[in-house]
Amino acid sequence: MTLFDPERGVLASQARSSPLFSEGAGFAEADTAIWWSNVCALVPAVIEAAGADGAAVGGIATTGMVPAVVLLDEHRRPLRRAILQNDARAVVEIAEIEGVLEQVGFDHLARTGSALTQQSVAPTWRWLERHESGVVADTRALIGSYDWLAVALGAQLHVEANWALESGLYELDGGLAVPVLDAAGIPESACPQVRRPGELVGSLGAKAAAELSLPADIPLYVGGADHVLAAYAAGLAEPGDWLVKLGGAGDILVVSDSPALDWRWYLDAHPAPGLWLPNGCMATSGSLLRWAQQLFGGEELADLDEEAEQAGAAPLLCLPYFLGEKSPLHDPDLRGAFVGLELSHGRGALFRSCLEAVAYGFRNHVDIFESAGLSLGSARVSNGGSGSTLWKQILADVLGRELRPVVDHGGASLGAALVAAVGSGALGAWGKAGAYVRLGDPITPRGENRSAYEEGYEMYLELQSTLTLVSHRLARRGRQ
Repeated sequence: MTLFDPERGVLASQARSSPLFSEGAGFAEADTAIWWSNVCALVPAVIEAAGADGAAVGGIATTGMVPAVVLLDEHRRPLRRAILQNDARAVVEIAEIEGVLEQVGFDHLARTGSALTQQSVAPTWRWLERHESGVVADTRALIGSYDWLAVALGAQLHVEANWALESGLYELDGGLAVPVLDAAGIPESACPQVRRPGELVGSLGAKAAAELSLPADIPLYVGGADHVLAAYAAGLAEPGDWLVKLGGAGDILVVSDSPALDWRWYLDAHPAPGLWLPNGCMATSGSLLRWAQQLFGGEELADLDEEAEQAGAAPLLCLPYFLGEKSPLHDPDLRGAFVGLELSHGRGALFRSCLEAVAYGFRNHVDIFESAGLSLGSARVSNGGSGSTLWKQILADVLGRELRPVVDHGGASLGAALVAAVGSGALGAWGKAGAYVRLGDPITPRGENRSAYEEGYEMYLELQSTLTLVSHRLARRGRQ
């Protein structure tokens, strides 16, 4: 959570964790009650840390994961835990809905801007109908994570434009994708109006204000998807600007001046009108490193980096599909692998292969973007993983591009604060966000690693293809 002032910049920022619930194969859920308790604790803490007065808050905007699914009853209360965007339970339902849409001649990608994948909302709804029919029967509204938080604060019922785009339930122009709703059995009445970032959607209610220790009636503005607002807060403002975001998952976003469509990536709208953000999201990035860290007994990441540095470039290969894969493969049944192991390999080689696997995944996206005609100019790197000098260098080497780190990046919470500032008129134009971005020294590719990584990337793609059938068999066995 971030408190921002256009004159002084970021005044304070704090965060609290929210646990992931995974009680079945492919399940990924979060508890909205925990989200709310975190917000109630963070708001007064951030205001106190800034030495500010809550009465001076001029606007609030929210951000979160997309397209998480929150089901609301007639009183706008959540009926169950939120289903997150990396949930992969509805595998069979994807194929079923694809079949129905083919019969009626509905081109999902061309009409909605997104492919029908594991994160699409229609298959999730169909799964819920099968397994939690009572919840479905009681559902009166189907919204996203940050939209739910805004509604809980007092906003009108709505969904933000990028939740609508990535959900697959709305067409590119914001209208309902009725054939998709019909194929999944979703009532049109459960799908709220689409609103854009910065639009006024209500004011802070008295009950919520009391829980947050804020005055009532503070204006509420539509926020946005976390990866989109993180890119906005990193200064992506012109066509060709692009960002590698090293979070728990791995995001790569590029600014374009038209809605570039391709089944291999996602499409989001930039907060600034007229710009778009074609983007990819790998299911694991930092989460893969944390898994390896736990496997190695909780060793400090800096120490693992040092051992990985000693291992040299491309000692072995890793496929990073430990949660299946989102873009560019959209295959929840892929599985992770290490290949090329010898008894001489230590944990440094294994850890380095994880760092390189994520870099190869980003390289795959860059190749796809450019082959489809997208222009990639100035590149930036951000988020927690960007604190690793080794990982940033590996990225530059594998991508063959100069990268500029975003220093002390405020991430999505800063992006939401900037959106509220634009909506309220305190900041002015969308483009002024760039004034709050600080870039570090450029990271240039090292020529001595070029051949090793070119061959490593080639083998990575070969291995990806070779192990797919084995992964699918293992996944089917796991479900049984």
